[in-house]
Amino acid sequence: MTNFNVPNRADVSANNQEIFDNLKKGLGMVPNLYAVMAHSDNALANYLAFQNAKTNFSNKEKQAVNLIVSQVNECLYCQSAHTLLGTMNGLTEEQTIEIRKGNASFDAKLNALVVLAKEITEKRGFVSEVTINNFIDAGYTKGHIVELVMLVAEKSAMNYLHAITKVDIDFPVAKSI
Repeated sequence: MTNFNVPNRADVSANNQEIFDNLKKGLGMVPNLYAVMAHSDNALANYLAFQNAKTNFSNKEKQAVNLIVSQVNECLYCQSAHTLLGTMNGLTEEQTIEIRKGNASFDAKLNALVVLAKEITEKRGFVSEVTINNFIDAGYTKGHIVELVMLVAEKSAMNYLHAITKVDIDFPVAKSI
């Protein structure tokens, strides 16, 4: 099997070097899964634009989506990263674990989001009308459904990339559930 190394700044294109510098400035590090994207001259910039696209979801809601999608897709790297980011955006570690289990009993609206995100991921978009209606009844809109599909796709891309590359997890490892 092909081994994917984690490239250093000196190993990547000038464009990716600039992105590495910005990541280091903003995050204090270049996460391994981002760095491995720099094997491509375009993937990292394209991904970051997709990930940072404007959304009507709060950071807390985005982290809930990232957690459940990463759990369904069995990506420990992203579960770990988003457990940390979730706690930085208003979730407790216990709440991140509950979300990874598929619900959020502590917040009815967030629960509807987690349930729909899980079903979109598990069923590749073929979700039940009941789940959609519960999502709308919780206060979300059709526009939120469209944005949620984009968030699921964005996180699934990273989950798949980690499944292929198996780069080391450079975050505190998420607890097993």
